[in-house]
Formats: sequence, structure tokens, C-alpha cells
Amino acid sequence: MDGETPQRLRIELLGPVRARRGTTPLALGPVRRQAVLAAMALRPGSTVSHEDLLDAVWGSALPGSGHRVLPSYVYALRKALDPEGTGYEESVIRSSQGRYGMASDGITVDVAELAERVLEARRVRESGDLVTTMARLTDALALFRGEPLAGLPGPFAQAERRRLSQRRRTLRSERLECLLLLGRGAEALEGLAALSAAEPYDESLLALHMRALYANQRQAEALTVYQGMRERLREELGVSPGEALGRVYEAVLRRDDVLLLGPSAARPAALPAAAPTALPGPPRPRTPVSELPGVTGVLIGRERERALLSAAFPPDSVGVAAVDGIAGVGKSALVVRAAQDSRDHYPDGCLFVDLGAHSPGRQRLSPQRVLRRLLRTIGTADSEVPADLDELTAAWRAATGSLRLLLVLDDALASAQIRPLLPAGPGSTVIVTSRRRLAGLDADRRITLEPLEPDDAQALLGHLVGEERAARERPATRELARLCGGLPLALRIAGTRLQTRPVWTFAHLVDRMADDDRRLGELRAGDRSVEAAFRLSYDQLTPAQQEGFRVLGLTPTSEFDALTPAAMLGRPAREAEQILEGLVDTSLVQQPHPGRYRLHDLVRAHARRLAQASPAEAGAARTAVLRLYVDAGRSSSDWGAGGFPTGAAATGAFADWSDASDWLNAADAELADVVGHAAGLGEADLACWIAEALTDHFVRRGRYHEGRTALETALPQADRAGDRRMVPALRNCMGVIGIYLGEPAAARSTFAEALRLSRQHADRREEARALAGIGTAELNLGRPERAVAPVTEAVELARRLEDEWLVAMALCVLGTAYRALGRTADALCCLDEAAVRAEANGRPTMISRTLSCAAEVHLGLGRFTEAKDLLRRAAQLVERAGDIPLTAITLSMLGTAELGEGNTEAALALHQEALARLQSLSPLNEPHQTRMEMEIRGRLGRAYSAVGRVREAGQQFRTVLAFPCAGAYPAERAFALAGLEECETS
Repeated sequence: MDGETPQRLRIELLGPVRARRGTTPLALGPVRRQAVLAAMALRPGSTVSHEDLLDAVWGSALPGSGHRVLPSYVYALRKALDPEGTGYEESVIRSSQGRYGMASDGITVDVAELAERVLEARRVRESGDLVTTMARLTDALALFRGEPLAGLPGPFAQAERRRLSQRRRTLRSERLECLLLLGRGAEALEGLAALSAAEPYDESLLALHMRALYANQRQAEALTVYQGMRERLREELGVSPGEALGRVYEAVLRRDDVLLLGPSAARPAALPAAAPTALPGPPRPRTPVSELPGVTGVLIGRERERALLSAAFPPDSVGVAAVDGIAGVGKSALVVRAAQDSRDHYPDGCLFVDLGAHSPGRQRLSPQRVLRRLLRTIGTADSEVPADLDELTAAWRAATGSLRLLLVLDDALASAQIRPLLPAGPGSTVIVTSRRRLAGLDADRRITLEPLEPDDAQALLGHLVGEERAARERPATRELARLCGGLPLALRIAGTRLQTRPVWTFAHLVDRMADDDRRLGELRAGDRSVEAAFRLSYDQLTPAQQEGFRVLGLTPTSEFDALTPAAMLGRPAREAEQILEGLVDTSLVQQPHPGRYRLHDLVRAHARRLAQASPAEAGAARTAVLRLYVDAGRSSSDWGAGGFPTGAAATGAFADWSDASDWLNAADAELADVVGHAAGLGEADLACWIAEALTDHFVRRGRYHEGRTALETALPQADRAGDRRMVPALRNCMGVIGIYLGEPAAARSTFAEALRLSRQHADRREEARALAGIGTAELNLGRPERAVAPVTEAVELARRLEDEWLVAMALCVLGTAYRALGRTADALCCLDEAAVRAEANGRPTMISRTLSCAAEVHLGLGRFTEAKDLLRRAAQLVERAGDIPLTAITLSMLGTAELGEGNTEAALALHQEALARLQSLSPLNEPHQTRMEMEIRGRLGRAYSAVGRVREAGQQFRTVLAFPCAGAYPAERAFALAGLEECETS
């Protein structure tokens, strides 16, 4: 922090993204928001268009909200980065005409600092001062805190990560060359060993490595690594080494010290031969032993993991790397290839043991058997191999104390199996693979191997079947890779089936695998089977874990938390979580986020097949989890406990409405699928109850299309359901969705049908809902006078039913109709009673709605203080409820009240926040977004006018008028025209 002012902003990208102002760290939020910041921070002083930012952060997978997502991200970043009280024009993030950019003054970015330090280092290098050059390069490298832009998504971050990582490697190489030229060849060699292993095709790096070997009296080894590079290039890339590397090779052959070590570097004198010791040391193999399996097949898409495993460990200890992952993910292939990459660094041998934890028909190897074999391999006579495990362990450690070995232990079962096998020689390395996460093993590096990314999975299929054949059926190749879930074993079996059946097309195999029940059966070739591999893992589970695994195959969503299996198993959530964490440790369950779990698609199919073998258990689990969704929807609904008079009893899984709402939010886009899941199982009542219960949740989250999809799925089930209330109830719900989708005429017809059916079934509650819905539709059609009669009747019915939410809702509609008719006293009377009824119901959205409606009447009467008091409470409540559209409108109304009282800065801030909240919604989901944005921008323009910021005011009014459909909203358009006229005449 030397030289920085206490309030200077510093942004650091050379590692996980972080920012601080002075010494205070700043919270930057989710990784996508950080990616937006990085895309601007790496272009200081220039602006970036919305399109470029979207491409940079999302690539081709654009968010549903399109351009509208960026303002909400920028708003949050400004709040995080700007000092409190910073005005819009003074923000570190500048915006104009659809572009965003980071200010260049008052900000330090570590990438720019890196460039300055590197420039200074190279300037010093030109002067010939190697010592200072090395110090400057060390300073530059110290800015890196790990992988640059770690964890950031998007093509821009990926490209910059590669560029900055390459720059880091280049700087490391330059620093190591300085060490070499300064006569410190041993230090240079130690660093180059790891760097070269991570970049096996970098000829400049290999040339430096050869020079370091030469400096350390290892001329033969330098020539060997050159031959290895030449063979790799010829076999894998079909090319020969370049001229620069060839010159270094020739210099090593000629022993050209000047070219290799620099004009002023002297080669160290050869070390004298060590005097023979009086006693024989530990046995050493006469020649280095290599038991590594041969490399078969191609390894695709594992560059990062391969480099991590091949990189050297500290030379003064035994390095341990643990690789875990699901069956068939390619753990053995990866570690064998990585071991082959680094075998030259282990002069005493490379050993391989298949521990056989999941090998069918083979007995597991005990530590005693493995130790006996290992001791014999390194030259211990049979007569000197003890029998006892403790003695074997001691003998192994004594024998390996002076050796540098690479030991690969494949397919381990538990940590206890591994610990006795660890060698003692400093500089040795052990690589362990297991389907389990060996938490009891002290590992320096851990890799959980994930399935291949889609592009890599398709590349593997193309390699197996032929690029030309795959290219002819690119969509089917992509789909086959998806059906295999990126699992290398599944991909190789699928590739084998296509190899052995040349008349089959990719599309034909895709058709055969499209049915989930048949998919695992198709993934079988010879003695290889995906399902058999999974079954071996399942057989080693405890009975409780086996039951938990089976029911997870029946979950209606792909992702879930501990509450889902808890309901299905009838166990407390804590016990279910322990089962889940145990399954995570066996690699049968994935954990994409803390507290969230999922199954690989093929593992899920296997679990479902196991569950179907126990129909009674499966039926009880399915019913329990569907009832959980009914309970969650009803518990979170603003309708309250009285809003669902029929159906399943509460499960008691949720503490309150917010707990249930949070649980549903975590399920996100899969909720509508739950209804289809229930319908597909023939659970008509549960499908209807879930669709009805989720309606309010979808409305509050602005996800109207998903709500309609769920209801359209459930409606055909209503006639088959035992609960006859569902027939009119689901139509009432459809009418509600229609209102929010801006289709009042269609909604009125739906409510009218619900009214007819409710009267036919003598269902007074649904009758009252239908009447209130008809009145709401009339109000939205601009006919408040026709809304009064049906809504008045709905109010009286709801009072007799003592349904507080229904009374409050109907009174809100009636009060709004009275306000539109100019009957403000009647409007306030209705809204006062609505507030009392909403308070009795206790749900936040209805309370805030009644307060907002009353505040709107007070605003119209110029009673700003009364309006502000109501709106402040309404804003707090609606924020808790998570209703984004209502939050935006409430904040903007509060801004109007603040402006009415002369609090212009507060008014501007509220309108801007309201606009950011609204723009976080997708316009595809929120059909009223344009009208609401026109209204908020109009109010924001008025606030700008009030403080004399005429240019900004005019910009807001022009934006309102520029909307393609502005003419469809005459009130908002007229408001903007009047405001613009005032700006132009002032």
C-alpha cells in the first residue's frame, strides 16, 4: 500500500478477483458480477458497449434478460466500489449511450502495475544488471496470487486468464534464466523441472531446461530430454523441433559454455567422487525400475489436471497427490499419463500398483501384500522381507529413505490402505486414485476429476469414430456426448459400439439411448459396462447410504438439498445430510454449491433402476417428496393458511413462510417440472395442489410464463383429481397469471369460467376469488365502473368465509377502482380496512400492497408525509417477500414522496434503485416492464428537473418516448412529453 492514499481504490485480478479502498476490502458479489468488473477494469479509460460486455461475460449463452441484466450488475458494483455519497457522475464506473467503462484516475489495477514492473525489469536487463533484473522480476511475480481471474466465467475472462497465465510463465522463465546466467544453476534447475512438466511442448522452456541440466553436470540428461521432445513432436504433432532448440542441442554436444551459460558464467567444477562407506546402504535397484502401464488411447481435455500432477513437489519431502471422481471418469488414464510425463525426475524408479478396490472378480490387495511386492521390486531379497505389517512398513521406509521414487497407487479404497505404503525418501512422489475422497490421507494436492466438457466429449467421440464421420452428424454427435454425460467410460463404450457397427449412425445410437430406462443397457461393450462400474460403488455403501442413494434417483429436480431426501427417507434433515455427505465422499453424488447436491445423469438413471426394484419404498418416497413441494408452496404463499382449504396436511418441514420461500428459490427454474413429474406418475391431486400452491410464488418472482406452464400441465389432471375444488381453483389461478401477463380480456373469460364452475360445485371460496378476478380484469381493461359490482360481491362473500387475505385483496381492488372513479374517501375507507385484514393474515406482500395503494391515493392528494410513512413500511415488507416488480414500483413511489417533501437527493437515489431492480427482470417474463420503466423514468426525469439537472431530465424523458411501444401507454407518454417540453423551454 506504499504511496497509496487511504481512499484509493485498488482492483486485483492476478488471482481471485478482489478490491479494496485503502485497507478496507470491498464485497464484489457473485462471479458474473466480478466478470463484468474485470471486463471493464482491463480496459481502463475506455468504454465498452453493452453487446461487447454481454459477449465477454456470457458468450453465446446470453441471459434471458439480455441488455437489462447489465444495469443491475453495474448498479451493485457502483454501490460496492464507490465511497458512500458518491454521485452518479463521480462514480468509478462511467456510462453513456449504451456503453460502460472504468475511470482511469484514482484507481490502481494490479495488471497495470504488473506491466510497469515488467517494463522496468526489461529496461534493467538491457543494461546488463542481472541481479537487479532478477529482483525486479521477483517483484513482478509477487503480484500473482494464484490463477489470474480465478473462477470467472465467460470467454473474455478465459482468454485473459490464458494470456496472463502465459505472461506469468514467461516471467518465471526469464527469472530462472537470470539465475542460470548468475551461476546458480541448481536453483534454476529446481524451478525449471516443474515449469517444463506443465508445458511439455514449449521449446523455449525446454531449451532453458537443457541449459540448466548442462550447468549441473548433467549433459547426458540434457540430450535425453531433447530426444524426448523430438519424439513427442513427431508422434503427436507431426513436426520437428525448431532451429533455436536445435542450436541448444548442438551447443550441449559441443560443450559450448559461452552459448549455454553466458560469457561471464563459469561452469562449476565436477564434484569429487564420494568415498565408499564402511557399511552397505539401503538396497538400490541396479537400474531404474519402471512399472508404469503403457499409455493407450488419447487423453483429451485434462491439461490443467495433468500439469498439476506432473509439477514437482518441494524436494525436501514426500509429495502426495490424491485424485478422486466418479466411476469411469478417467482417473487411471490421467495419472498414468501424468506419471509418464514426469518419470525422468525419479532416477530410482516409477512403481505402479493396482489396489483393485473396484475390480470385479479380484481380491483386494492388503497393505502387507503390496509392501512385500514393492520391497522385492526395489531389490530387497525375499529372505529379508518380513511378514508383520509394522515390520514391513519399517523395512519399506528404511529401504526408500535414500531413493527418489514415483509411486502410483490406483483404485484405493481407504486412507488406512495407503498410509503404510508411503515411501520415506525426500523428493519421492505418491499419486493415489480412488472413487472415495480420502479425507484421512494427508495430501498436498487434491483433484476431483469431473466429466469432460461438451467440446472435449465431442472431440473424444470424433477421435474414436473418425472426425469425418462425426462431422457429418454434428448435432447427433453433440447429443450423444450429452447422453453420455461427458463420462469418458460411457463415451468410449459408445464409440466402440459405433466402431464395431459401421452401418449405425450417431442418430441411430442417440435414438436407442434417448429412453432413460434403456440408456444404461446401451452403454455396454464386451466386459465393459457403465452400470457395472456404478454397481461396484453402490455395493460398498452402508445400508443407510444405499437406501439414500436409491431414493435420490426419484427426486423430481436434478438439484436438491438435504430436506428432499429427508422427506423421502422419513429422517431428520441432519441425518439426511450426513448420508448425502457420505455419498459425496464416494463420488456418487456431486456437490455443485455448499448445501446443494445433484447426481450425474447416468448415476441418476442407475439409482432410479435400483429404486424401481423396491416398488413400495419408491412409491412412499415419491409421495413424500411431492407433498413437500405442496407444503413449500402453501407455506410461502401470500394467501396464508386459510387460502388452501383442501389437500395434503402440512409436513412441518418449514419454520415459516420465508423459510419455505427460500427453499423454493433454491429450486429455481425446475419448479414447473415438478408438476409435470407428478402428472407423469399419475398423481393427479398432487399435480394440481403443487401447481395451485406455486402460483403465488411464480407471481412474486415475476416468472409468469413458468406459472402458466405449471397450470397448463395440471389442468388436464383436475378432472381426474379426487379434490373437486381443483376444477375452478386452477382456472382462477390461470386468470391471475393472465392479469400479470397483461391479458385482461382473456383473464376475464377465464375468471368467468371459474365462476360458472364454482357455482356449479357450490364452492363459495372459489366463487369469491372468481368475482374478485373479474373485477380486477375490468379495472385493467380501463372500466373501473364495471369492476365495482363483482368486487363488492366478492368482499361480502370473503367476509362471510373469514378469509382475511381474500377480503384484503378484494378491498384493494375495490379501493383502486374507487380512486380511478374519483371517490377518494371511499377508496381510503376500503384500503384502511384492507390494511387491517392484511395485518391479520400476516403475509408481507398483501400488507405492502394495501399500504402502497393507500399511499398512491395520498400522493394524488398531495399528502406526501402520509404517503412516505406508508411507503417506507411497504418497501421493507416487499423487499422481504422478494416481489421484484412491486419492490421497484414501491421504491419509485417513495422517491416521488421524498421529492414532494423537497428531499431531492433521496428521491433521485430511490428512482435509480427502482430502475436497477426493474431491469434485473427479464422482459420476456414481465410484460408490464416497459410500462413500469416508462413510469419510473418519467418520475426520475421530474426529480432531475427539480434539482436543475435539465440535461439528465431530458435524457430520461427522451428514453421514455423512444420505446417502440410507448404509444400503448398514453398516460406515461403524456407525462414524458410534458416533462420534455418543460426542459426545452427552461
